[in-house]
Amino acid sequence: MEQVLFIQTGMGIDVHGQNVTKAAVRAVDNAIYTNSMPGINESLPEKSTENMKVNVKLAVPRDQDQIDKDEIKNAIPYGTVSVEVMEGGMATTSGIVLEEKDDKNDLMYIVNASVEVGY
Repeated sequence: MEQVLFIQTGMGIDVHGQNVTKAAVRAVDNAIYTNSMPGINESLPEKSTENMKVNVKLAVPRDQDQIDKDEIKNAIPYGTVSVEVMEGGMATTSGIVLEEKDDKNDLMYIVNASVEVGY
């Protein structure tokens, strides 16, 4: 990315089911869906969101290899999206195992996201 215009951060949790992709999508949603970018086109080359680049960085506590990067990319409505996964976030007890929620154990996964927007 040549120029970062802004960075948004978010957190997502999968309380039951230990699905890191679900937690990651929620973290990305948390980062981007409370923001508006009314002047973004004016800041992009050729004044087009087609030239926008979005770098998503995810801090994931476990099962980093199970992240579905395509699903993460689909959570971003504009631009060319890249996804980087690193260790981080948190795995902590939910206090209960619910088999009907596909729990394998009592852990909930917390993922942190940083969404960089620029060109």
